[in-house]
Amino acid sequence: MRVFRGLPNAESRAPCALTIGNFDGVHRGHQALLAHVRAAADARGLPVCVMTFEPHPREFFNPAGAPPRIAMLRDKLEALRMNGVDRVVVEHFNHTFASQSPASFVERIIVNGLHARWVMIGDDFRYGAKRAGDFASLKAAGEQYGFEVEQMATVADPSGARISSSGVRTSLMAGDLDAARAALGRDYLISGHVVHGAKLGRDLGFPTLNLPIAHKRPALSGIFVVRVHGIEAEPLQGVASLGLRPTVDDSGRVLLEVHLLDWHGDAYGKLVRVEFLKKLRDEEKFVDLETLTAAIARDVEATRAWFAAAGEAPGSRSTGFATSATDRIR
Repeated sequence: MRVFRGLPNAESRAPCALTIGNFDGVHRGHQALLAHVRAAADARGLPVCVMTFEPHPREFFNPAGAPPRIAMLRDKLEALRMNGVDRVVVEHFNHTFASQSPASFVERIIVNGLHARWVMIGDDFRYGAKRAGDFASLKAAGEQYGFEVEQMATVADPSGARISSSGVRTSLMAGDLDAARAALGRDYLISGHVVHGAKLGRDLGFPTLNLPIAHKRPALSGIFVVRVHGIEAEPLQGVASLGLRPTVDDSGRVLLEVHLLDWHGDAYGKLVRVEFLKKLRDEEKFVDLETLTAAIARDVEATRAWFAAAGEAPGSRSTGFATSATDRIR
């Protein structure tokens, strides 16, 4: 999969089957849409192209009131790759982009920028300044410029409820990983490079892998049972803290810390993937480090008990959700 920061240059603008959206979480509704795009692209001999945005438009228009992020960009790109996408255009969402008229958006982006021959949109898709463009106007533009347009209805779960990013976000914020897993079709995950930290966990007897979180408001926070990929050939069991670490840090910086069970070694610089399996508790601010250490010890024992009850020996499961080393960002 090729990834472009902004519109591809002229040499890379081969005709494509296109879909456009934020794709936060790449949940089962997104997956159904991408499967439809893949099938249509194959039938027409076209590559699949996704245009997405950074930052999220709602973050741009209302930074303080924007919803928490489900996925960081790296994880979104990997999910798109696994769902058969050939090219991703990460468009910088700014005043210039947001102020385009629907007609300008079609001509500049869809026609001249991406050479789309077939376009699939969801039933809530809007485009152009003030979200003035809709399916009807896009369909008319397709007839004018010579590209096909289709719209896909909302995907529902077995109960009839709409599968949406907002629903996944609500589940994560509530710590309901089972509901999030059902909507995502996989365990919720965060990936990142292991960085050096303050070594406090080591001093407390529970050394951790430290992964910085790019967004100040992730959808998930608390203490969790996790599985970690990317260090050994098989996944490793661990307990993780995702949040602000109120006992030891008042900077407001979000950090993911993972203590691996029964593993010792050097993982600095490695790209790892952390899968969240069960929430144990919310973050707490403890009165001192002794109380914090006792709480971590209880979390470790609860994690061991969870894996034992699940009948899962260390290194016994892998989802196959791997990062491609061949992806190129342009």
